Amino acid sequence: VIYVSLDDIYFTENRLIYFAEEFNRHGGKYLFMDEVHKYRNWSQEIKNIYDSLPDLQVIFTSSSALDIYRGSHDLSRRANIYHLPGLSFREYIEIRYGIKLPVLTLEEILREHIVKAGEIKTLIKPLQYFAEFLEKGYYPYFLESNNSYKKRLINTVNSAIESDLPPIFQIDFKSVIKIKKMLAVIANIVPYKPNIQKLAQQSETTRDSLLKFLFYLDKANILKWLGKDYYGINYLNKPEKLYLHNTNLMYALSNQVPDAGNLRETFFLNQLSAVHQVTYPVQGDFLADNKWLFEVGGPNKQIGRLANNQNTFLAIDGIDQGFGKRIPLWLFGFLY
Repeated sequence: VIYVSLDDIYFTENRLIYFAEEFNRHGGKYLFMDEVHKYRNWSQEIKNIYDSLPDLQVIFTSSSALDIYRGSHDLSRRANIYHLPGLSFREYIEIRYGIKLPVLTLEEILREHIVKAGEIKTLIKPLQYFAEFLEKGYYPYFLESNNSYKKRLINTVNSAIESDLPPIFQIDFKSVIKIKKMLAVIANIVPYKPNIQKLAQQSETTRDSLLKFLFYLDKANILKWLGKDYYGINYLNKPEKLYLHNTNLMYALSNQVPDAGNLRETFFLNQLSAVHQVTYPVQGDFLADNKWLFEVGGPNKQIGRLANNQNTFLAIDGIDQGFGKRIPLWLFGFLY
């Protein structure tokens, strides 16, 4: 078994295919490769390795910004591709505190939330851990140090913008600076319905460039682009609403204390969209799988004009037990 990172200086002068062949000749069985997007012509050479060395098991990782299915040599027919999201609320509790809890389907949450929440409450007090997850729980940096969590997260964002995006989307240093300036503006106003022209002026860029930058940051899991059509996310269509990708980023990137309502919506969208298709509805806050309509709010939130829609539900913050169509917000952190 061998692990290599393809941004290592060794691979500036040595071909990956030759490395794999040499490793295989010496009995190598498992080749783990990291940072593949930083190696030129990566998809062609991985394809060649797959085709010419059938007894070599290849596992590779890359930035989330890389759309492998649209790679120049169509690895999707040869590779099993997995997207690794950050931690769910359930996973955070298990990793941080060693408490194993069940994964729930969306249907179980919608139809059996009273029973499921009751079962979970016999094991933990979910609200005891919820606030800390929103601030420092989506990434596993807390395993190393809780005190340096924010710094580590900011460094990760900078690395994604400065090191991951340029080789994937062929953007230059000036574009990197504009992307960072745009993110600084957005971090203090999300979630919001963007005025593209105004945001372009604030970021000192053009409208077309701004839409491309927003698209890049969505692919890099820094922003969350919410549109009316799940399959229509591209830089030719402006987003209906913009969010930071997760609540931890709200604490790390903004110079303000995050608004409670914004935290609720960001948490809900982040956890639900990891396993379901979420779009912007005509009414309500979120539409899941083109079927389930949700509104997100605090304990006093009412279903109001959407009460007659049998597929409408409320995700309510600040409660540990729900009733009827009022479901505890934290329970949506058990979807994976």
